[in-house]
Amino acid sequence: MSFEKIAVLGLGKVGKLAAKLLHESGFAVTGYDVRTPREKLPFALKKTDLASPGALAGEFARVEAVLSCLPYHLNVAVATAAHTAGIHYFDLTEDVPTTKAIIELSTSSKALMAPQCGLAPGFVGIVGASQIALFDNCRSIRMRVGALPQHPTGLLGYAFNWSPQGVVNEYLNDCEVIEEGVHKWVSPMEWLETLYIDGIKLEAFTTSGGLGTMCETYLGKVDNIDYKTMRYPGHMALMNFFFHELLMREQRDIAGQILVNAKPPVEDDVVYVHVSSEGEIDGRLQRKEFVHGYRPIEIAGAQQTAIAWTTSGSVVAVIEMVRDGTLANRGFLKQEDIPLESFMATRTGSLFRH
Repeated sequence: MSFEKIAVLGLGKVGKLAAKLLHESGFAVTGYDVRTPREKLPFALKKTDLASPGALAGEFARVEAVLSCLPYHLNVAVATAAHTAGIHYFDLTEDVPTTKAIIELSTSSKALMAPQCGLAPGFVGIVGASQIALFDNCRSIRMRVGALPQHPTGLLGYAFNWSPQGVVNEYLNDCEVIEEGVHKWVSPMEWLETLYIDGIKLEAFTTSGGLGTMCETYLGKVDNIDYKTMRYPGHMALMNFFFHELLMREQRDIAGQILVNAKPPVEDDVVYVHVSSEGEIDGRLQRKEFVHGYRPIEIAGAQQTAIAWTTSGSVVAVIEMVRDGTLANRGFLKQEDIPLESFMATRTGSLFRH
């Protein structure tokens, strides 16, 4: 069932760009935020209390789908309103409890419930699943993503181009893995490793949420699955000091404010994606790799940061596939069920080829 009318909730950098890309892809977009954006936008705008279930219910009667680009703690209410209205639901959350609540809603949904459609979880899981499918027996899949400044300064070597609440969540919540065939929960900011991309030395360590539903899908099929965040060397030790020795883990909101104040966003960023897998093909042990560094590009009439266009581009490509009938239009959508080639064949997904 094709659809055209879509609401985009939250017009920050990612939400605004996603709305623009949806508009360019032929959707009738209405953007919602608590304040009116300063710039002139090519789609309809409404100033709305996005935390009000009643307000959402009234607006959802006018559209066929909703994309939430709101903080993760608002998404269950949005998904519930979408479920009641019988419209498609998409979001970018990495929060595991939020996703579990949406999975429950999807069991009785008349439309599609598709959380976790961003970069990680999201695009990285699509890439990972495409590699697993190549093997007769896949023994491991390792997924790494890093959103970083191209020109780091200071000991942290970081800039908060992404939601501080989301970053703090990833650094403090437990992480799902499959290790030697056993589904486990492990601590974040551990399992430190070193890797190189384009000659740049990076470190990687466990963070929560990046695997989406992959552990559930591949338990008993793949012996080892894990997700890690990539940063410049030394970052993990400093963040462990900040959160645990200074006890900032007990004050997450304040921690986010301190970090953004110290390391504000930058325009020249880079998103590194490193997915590697090992297994047997025709009786021979082989290794497959997908390694890319994505940088700012000019799309939707302006220069866009790497984290903004990769995150918004991923969810828009998925929405295009649902509209065009490439994906199911009912129930729960797992990112690992999205074919990589079909994703990259979409108007927006083709950006990831370059």
